[in-house]
Amino acid sequence: MDTHGRIYVAGHRGLVGSAIVRRLLAEGANNLLLRTHEQLDLTSETQVEQFFVGEKPEYVFLAAAKVGGIHANSTYPAEFIRDNLAIQTNVIHSAWKHGAKKLLFLGSSCIYPRECPQPIKEEYLLTGPLESTNEWYAIAKIAGLKMCQAYRQQYGFDAICAMPTNLYGPGDNFHPEDSHVVPALIRRFHEAKQAKAPSVSIWGSGRPLREFMHVDDLADALLFLMNDCSPDYGTNVGSGIEVTIAELARIIASAVGYQGELHFDKSRPDGTPRKLLDTSRLSNRGWAPKIELTPGLAETYRWFCNQLPAVADRSAQQ
Repeated sequence: MDTHGRIYVAGHRGLVGSAIVRRLLAEGANNLLLRTHEQLDLTSETQVEQFFVGEKPEYVFLAAAKVGGIHANSTYPAEFIRDNLAIQTNVIHSAWKHGAKKLLFLGSSCIYPRECPQPIKEEYLLTGPLESTNEWYAIAKIAGLKMCQAYRQQYGFDAICAMPTNLYGPGDNFHPEDSHVVPALIRRFHEAKQAKAPSVSIWGSGRPLREFMHVDDLADALLFLMNDCSPDYGTNVGSGIEVTIAELARIIASAVGYQGELHFDKSRPDGTPRKLLDTSRLSNRGWAPKIELTPGLAETYRWFCNQLPAVADRSAQQ
């Protein structure tokens, strides 16, 4: 990838997109094409077509998506499948149609079956039923991955896919109801500390195992993939380290400085029991993560505190 080429980062204000932009700027990129949702609605075929006609991006990072945790997926299933299908269909098709040299599509580890051998290899895709709490998002992401494969097979379009594990870091969504587990716990513990609450309730038993990776590590991996030879399959991207939700909660509580009790609400869903990615395809090509979980979470909490007014404004608008 020519870092001085015309690079479009779709979703540049989100968790992943903002990390990609930081990484590109660090590499000296000086021709980034960035558009907010107000400037370019990616669910609109007409607007996306007009953007690609006018700007002619050479490289595309497709990091735009409607995302959220168990509550959001359960509450808005129609939006999760409709909006994500529209976004990726419009961007992938227009990128091919208007001569982009390479496109990287962001999938998700939730595309794999609920009951998967661990760690999860790329070839386990579509070998069993999905986790019901996020199947709408997962089905959309599977369709995006398959669309990249189809355009590669039929048209020779250099479209590749990366399936990241659970992410956290600066730029995350800290909405009190619709966020993923790490930002949700950071906000909950912070507010409990401020209110001097004696305890915090956490969804589920605390027993499920999860792998977490700092988003800046992901951005580094994505640039590695854009500069690497192009495989005709998706590539898992993860840290290789997993913790229980209970362990994660204790690490975050310590980072925040909350000293109250943690209560796990077993009446709430746990989600997938375990989800660890096999990242040997990527590690065998020479890439490895650098940021450890405990200092990474502490840094994320510091970012959250520095961004509190902006975080509150975004939450109120969602």
